[in-house]
Amino acid sequence: MIVAGLAFAYWSAGRAAAERAEALGRDACSAAGVQWLDQSVHASGLRLQRGEDGWLGFERTFRFEYSYDGSDRHIGRLVLRKGRLVSFVGPTRAANVIQLH
Repeated sequence: MIVAGLAFAYWSAGRAAAERAEALGRDACSAAGVQWLDQSVHASGLRLQRGEDGWLGFERTFRFEYSYDGSDRHIGRLVLRKGRLVSFVGPTRAANVIQLH
């Protein structure tokens, strides 16, 4: 019973982290004005990491894909520790480019 409880807690925490990563990826793409592809994130890493409070916890890495114009694909990556974003690589708001003639 204890093993089943621990397995459920691990699965539930992983699901919650994936939902949080999905919301962060979607919001980042929306803010940058790019298209969020596949409407999902994919877990790409899991490791034990000591938190700021000194306790061990899981650090989960997720990847997602986005496109600037619909014909290209770029990979974004975000890292969550205890549901908090600690690293993000992905779309940023496009800078206004001034062309001189």
